[in-house]
Amino acid sequence: MKVDFDPGKITGLTSEEVGKKLISDGYNELPSSKSRNFISIALGVVKEPMFLLLVACGTLYMVLGDVQEGIMLLGFVFVIMGIEFYQEKKTEKALDALRDLASPRALVIRDGVEKRIPGREVVTDDILILHEGDRVPADATVLSSVSLLADESLLTGEPVPVRKQDWDGKTLAAQPGGDDLPFVYSGSMIVQGSGFAKVSATGLNTEIGKIGKAIGNVKEEPTRLKLEMGALVKKLAITGFILCLVVIAVYTLTRGDLLKGFLAGITLAMAMLPEEFPVVLAIFLALGAWRISKKNVLTRKPSAIETLGSATVLCTDKTGTLTLNKMTVNRLFNGSSFFLNVKENELPETFHKVVEYGILASQVNPFDPMEKAITLLGEKYLQGTSHLNHQWEMIREYPLSKELLAMSRVFADRQTGGRSIAAKGAPEVIFDLCHLSDDVRQKYGDAIEDMAKNGLRVLGVAASKINSEALPDNQHDFDFEFLGLIGLSDPIRPEVKSAVAECYRAGIRVIMITGDYPVTAMNIAKEIGLKNPDKAITGAELKTMSEEELCDRIINVNVFARVVPEQKLVIVNALKKNGEVVAMTGDGINDAPALKAAHIGIAMGEKGTDVAREASSLVLMDDNFSSIVAANSMGRRIFDNLQKALAYIFSIHVPIAGLSLIPILLIDLPLILWPIHIVFLELIIDPACSMIFEAEKEEKNVMDRPPRGINEKFFGMNKIFISCMQGVGILAFVMGIYFFSYYSGHTEGQIRAMSFLTLIAANIAFIMSNRSWTRSIFELLTIRNKAAGWVIGGAIMFMILIMNIPFCLQMFQFQKIGIADSLICIAAGLLTITWFEVYKAIKLYRTRKT
Repeated sequence: MKVDFDPGKITGLTSEEVGKKLISDGYNELPSSKSRNFISIALGVVKEPMFLLLVACGTLYMVLGDVQEGIMLLGFVFVIMGIEFYQEKKTEKALDALRDLASPRALVIRDGVEKRIPGREVVTDDILILHEGDRVPADATVLSSVSLLADESLLTGEPVPVRKQDWDGKTLAAQPGGDDLPFVYSGSMIVQGSGFAKVSATGLNTEIGKIGKAIGNVKEEPTRLKLEMGALVKKLAITGFILCLVVIAVYTLTRGDLLKGFLAGITLAMAMLPEEFPVVLAIFLALGAWRISKKNVLTRKPSAIETLGSATVLCTDKTGTLTLNKMTVNRLFNGSSFFLNVKENELPETFHKVVEYGILASQVNPFDPMEKAITLLGEKYLQGTSHLNHQWEMIREYPLSKELLAMSRVFADRQTGGRSIAAKGAPEVIFDLCHLSDDVRQKYGDAIEDMAKNGLRVLGVAASKINSEALPDNQHDFDFEFLGLIGLSDPIRPEVKSAVAECYRAGIRVIMITGDYPVTAMNIAKEIGLKNPDKAITGAELKTMSEEELCDRIINVNVFARVVPEQKLVIVNALKKNGEVVAMTGDGINDAPALKAAHIGIAMGEKGTDVAREASSLVLMDDNFSSIVAANSMGRRIFDNLQKALAYIFSIHVPIAGLSLIPILLIDLPLILWPIHIVFLELIIDPACSMIFEAEKEEKNVMDRPPRGINEKFFGMNKIFISCMQGVGILAFVMGIYFFSYYSGHTEGQIRAMSFLTLIAANIAFIMSNRSWTRSIFELLTIRNKAAGWVIGGAIMFMILIMNIPFCLQMFQFQKIGIADSLICIAAGLLTITWFEVYKAIKLYRTRKT
């Protein structure tokens, strides 16, 4: 039963009532996100162990008198603070974007007068006047309407407008989506018709406000790499500090020189503390973001790069992500045959009337995407024919209603005076209007079923003529002739099928989450190649499921249909609870909470809303689904190279620490390394990590292996063991040269020079060998890496200068050595990688064999 409503008698709220409501309820807007100031961000940054280590190392350099190196390291702290501050300000814009969208202009009745006011001033119980093209400023109950259709795609993700009906005084508030609800929602668009509505909720209490609250309540989790790095650096820092004290005590007690003991302890501390870890991580993520941008993917949160190559599940919205979010006519039926290929240049004459009357039954400049699609089809095929009747004038419209899901428009021919009626709507209703027999209904019903199986939305079209000037009150009183059916669909992006196949090849599971109907969703799942496309979970089923049941069923289900925004967040959380690394793509406001909750949120750049982009970690600039695969490949490459770089740092500090410690423990043996030598090594280590390994090409099998396990540590015991063994191997060869030179009668300066030259040669060989853990050194020499050439060439040049210029020899406490000794040292250094090359060859052989 419809509630009685007379627009002429409505006076609306008074100015006094509005003032009281604004005081009690506040303005119709979402609150701005609370910003953190620079000091709070800075305090958060310096509390992390890796940044404390930067400060400690910088301070050590300052104490040693190396002011420039100290200032450089301390400067990195402020650079990272700046990056954190910038990211904080960017993410604050998510709620602000929602706030701007949710506050359009509004036409209301107040004090008995129509007024146009800012959307933020709308209050509960205001009477809204809605027209085609208006953005709804607040959630409201429809009191009276004529052919009211609303586009709620920003809330539901579905492009097809939903039909509204007048409130019956009983229907309770419901979530957006679905036809015949007597409610309109803030942020939605009126695409057809007009009406009056009473505001029921404003600000945070609206459906769009609930999404804003969901975004604000989602807490971002620190990445596993960041946590693991922090723990490792903390352990190394503690170990280095303890060993530093031990060295100072041992040196002072055995050699009686406190000052040199202090310098020896500081040297060991510098050797033990890998200050490159946080710097290399920051550089890799910054350069990684730049490289990924070349794949048309913008990185909003560099931390997502750490996780990108580890994604095990990709949750994607259907509309606008897998599809073009643009309705098109896919199929026509004229009562006897189908027209399937709408891409052809010509439309058979037998289908012209179906399209002609489909256009006549639509608005002239439609907002409705289905009407737009029919109009575009007519412009393509009917231009220059007699079927575009521009001389006809519409004289009456019979609107769509809950009782009759069809609309008719009556036209008068200005030349002949004849009257024609065009109708379109739900096929079953069009059958009733045409008074078809059961046999004919069955025949046409088979055509409808065929279209529905292919995921099409079907409209029926009918036509009639009338000679009388008096028009009936009801559409049923016309003598309609059935013309045919129009099947529409939202086309799948052409690159999606191959991108999904590549995801499966890379061990990434693809899940489609949509607000569309299950039949349509499963049909699209089959078309794009999703696994288990015949299994689906609906939003209604999700409501009744416990978290444990969902976690169990989600293992085998890849299609979720008729899902609302809050449920998308539930799905993402269930996957995370199952141990999955979740990437989520989306473009609408409805996707924002899930985008933020996912390990990797990926928004569409072209069609995506500001809210989705601000809540995401990555943005696809070209809205191309295949760019996700390219970004994933790049993420795996970045991760692999970062792993190589950090393994190299870990390994190279083993011989450096050993060479600083062993001579101290063996009384009366000359020390090899002093702070100046550590600084020189850093000049090789830093660019080797940040330039050579970062620029290295991806491994051959980068997209033919499963993602890294969620519980697999970045520095697992296997990698730590191999890295340590590489470092021990270098240490053994350098100590071999050390004892060889010591017992063969060389001076202390020559012993130090030979040991250091061996260490540098081993370091260069080590860098070249570790560029890949699957390719041999001989293959790597044929693969160009510009950074390797510059860094290694520079190291060789500087070593030649240091070993031959008297000033440098004195500064490094070296003495000149002969060519034969130099060749022995270089050969020993190069031989340090022999065992690792054998290891790589055995591992590659076993991989190929399996």
